[in-house]
Amino acid sequence: MKSILKTAFIIGLTLFSITGFAQNKMKTADELINTTDPAWPLVQKWLDSAKNKVQVLECDTALAKTALYHAQVSTYATLGAVIYHTGGIMIDNGWLRILGSGSAKLSRSVPDWNKGKTIKEFGEQPDFTLIADDAIGGFFAINYGAFGADLKSVYYLAPNSLKWESLGLGYTEFLQFCFNGDLSDFYKGLRWSTWDQFIANLDGNKSYSFRPYLWSEAGMDIEKVSRKLVSTEELYKFNLNKQKELNPTGVIEKH
Repeated sequence: MKSILKTAFIIGLTLFSITGFAQNKMKTADELINTTDPAWPLVQKWLDSAKNKVQVLECDTALAKTALYHAQVSTYATLGAVIYHTGGIMIDNGWLRILGSGSAKLSRSVPDWNKGKTIKEFGEQPDFTLIADDAIGGFFAINYGAFGADLKSVYYLAPNSLKWESLGLGYTEFLQFCFNGDLSDFYKGLRWSTWDQFIANLDGNKSYSFRPYLWSEAGMDIEKVSRKLVSTEELYKFNLNKQKELNPTGVIEKH
């Protein structure tokens, strides 16, 4: 009996120590807010000179601090700056949505969106982090090992291939591409002729699902497929399940 109690005590102490360590290693929001060399002034310059249509969504200060704490990213980094200073960023009237700390139009914050997908609990080190998505079910993520050795590179889960494709860009370069890049070329074959009429008032938590599927031969012509609005959450799960079915051995595409 003593042996059992001793074993139980040791296990309990170990679990307590692990839990305590996990909690202690998380920095406070104040520690993550960099006042010496923050990235936000630089991001603001890029926003001011952006060639593409960009809308910075307002953020709530309390929500921003919570999101920053849960994400455990310093505002010295551009990702931390976007989380702390924006409720999200809409590109081309919301065709492309860059996640921040959440807002009325785009309620998904970076950490909340990743919880249950790339992490189980806040503070964990993920294999990849979802940071943006678009109106047609494409998802952008930073690689932390899941997609190969090119750590911190941004990958795109393309809706017409269901493969994670390397963009060859870090998060900072990805932002600059969103602000100034040729999105028409990037989305060539994925924008139907009247797409802009459907996007302006689109809820940032919804995306279009297509039939026939865009990755099928019958779905190759975007003008001939039917569109249906679904929750972005639902579409992400659906695409990942389909990805495993279609590409069981190779879901990463290098360029």
